Amino acid sequence: MEKESLIEEVKEALSRVMHPAIDRSLIDLGMIKDIALLGKTASLTLLTPFPGIPILSLLRENLTESLRPLGIDLEIDIRQMNQKEVQRFLAMEKEAWKGL
Repeated sequence: MEKESLIEEVKEALSRVMHPAIDRSLIDLGMIKDIALLGKTASLTLLTPFPGIPILSLLRENLTESLRPLGIDLEIDIRQMNQKEVQRFLAMEKEAWKGL
């Protein structure tokens, strides 16, 4: 499989990972950036709105699981959103909150 088509499959799989309490995908919420693929390992940056979010391990697990059917491993770099990204996230959260 060509790298371009595989990276598109990776992005498609990641786009289906939903936030557990907000009716939006992690990509739509601006939580996933810098998706790259090197061989059979994808990497991405997971942006969190606040430090120490309680669902971090769940998000990591769901992202990793989304790529398992493709035979792709995942490396995740965790960073915190900047103020503008946090404001956008909170606006979407308010609009699409479904609760836990």
